[in-house]
Amino acid sequence: MNRAEALARLRETVKQGGVIIGAGAGTGLSAKCAEAGGVDLIIIYNSGRYRMAGRGSLAGLLPYGDANAIVVEMAGEVLPIVKHTPVLAGVCGTDPFRVMPYFLRQLKEMGFVGVQNFPTVGLIDGVFRQNLEETGMGFALEVEMIRQAHELDLLTAPYVFDPEQARAMAEAGADVLVPHMGLTTKGSIGAQTALTLDQCVERIQAMRDAARAVNPDILVLCHGGPIAEPEDAAYVLARTRGVVGFFGASSMERLPTEIAITETTRRFKALRPGQAV
Repeated sequence: MNRAEALARLRETVKQGGVIIGAGAGTGLSAKCAEAGGVDLIIIYNSGRYRMAGRGSLAGLLPYGDANAIVVEMAGEVLPIVKHTPVLAGVCGTDPFRVMPYFLRQLKEMGFVGVQNFPTVGLIDGVFRQNLEETGMGFALEVEMIRQAHELDLLTAPYVFDPEQARAMAEAGADVLVPHMGLTTKGSIGAQTALTLDQCVERIQAMRDAARAVNPDILVLCHGGPIAEPEDAAYVLARTRGVVGFFGASSMERLPTEIAITETTRRFKALRPGQAV
């Protein structure tokens, strides 16, 4: 599958009155199950590995491993098992040890249909973020990565965190825009500090409007923060204009896994010798 085919499928979903659902996959099983459930996009990046190892997703932003190398390694587990769904690679656009156009071509040759900017400095704030920007390791490198991916005819689905970034990514050729509301809440390792759903509605709408002013055809999905379960996504989609779906990472693999394993274990532990079934 190529970018044009994937984009046509996404637009057809919207045309038919459906919503686009993207899923992060940290394991081959997660990808296989997401595809079986009918997901529209699968994205693999380093946080998926940490998340499914029981660590918070922000581990993907810390110096625990080479983010881009981890994605290449994970590809061997995920790409062969996904049959019909476009798979995107999470790319660390600020990686100083990658010749980015070469690396993007490598990902395309491996079978990735597109890319997303993760790990992203957009999740970093305060003085540390300011210093990253001042020393040439800022968000502009992620915008440039998306621009280069677009020029290579890769599907691009970048995270953005404010209207200015939304405009910049739209100008760089983003096909799908994902306003990011922060670390996902709920579950055993979810965030406690987060926006409200109503705050998310306001911010997502502002980013959607900024991007659509540049590219009227851009597709906008919501993600993160308190938008953790289907009901949360429904709340946001019902109160925004022109937002056509949801991208979930923790929501699509960590939370369902926590619930399923915990509840199944409890049911087994409730058994008693000689108990009728």
